[in-house]
Amino acid sequence: MNQELLLGLYVLILTIFLGFEVISRVPTLLHTPLMSGTNAIHGIVLLGGILVAGTAENPLTLLLGFLGCLFGAGNLFGGIVVTDRMLEMFKKKEPAARQAGERSTAKAPEKEVVGQR
Repeated sequence: MNQELLLGLYVLILTIFLGFEVISRVPTLLHTPLMSGTNAIHGIVLLGGILVAGTAENPLTLLLGFLGCLFGAGNLFGGIVVTDRMLEMFKKKEPAARQAGERSTAKAPEKEVVGQR
């Protein structure tokens, strides 16, 4: 193995361990903002894959560019779907009758006047 490849593998293994440690310690409230940031990173990965595939001079480089585009797009759109689902959890739920476009037929309780029983 040449020195450059060995150094690249070393950096890859260290970033995998570091990423796992950082992500496992993220509080639940920060997951939605972090997913949005991650979507931006995957957009950059997709752009990089397009650039690599567009300037490919041999089949291996073209294949790597295509795989970069494929995986980057999958992560980008999957992250958008997950972020959308997470944001849906914070929206107010409406009664089932109003969701269907109907008005509720149940009468609202009458207000009680102070002093009367």
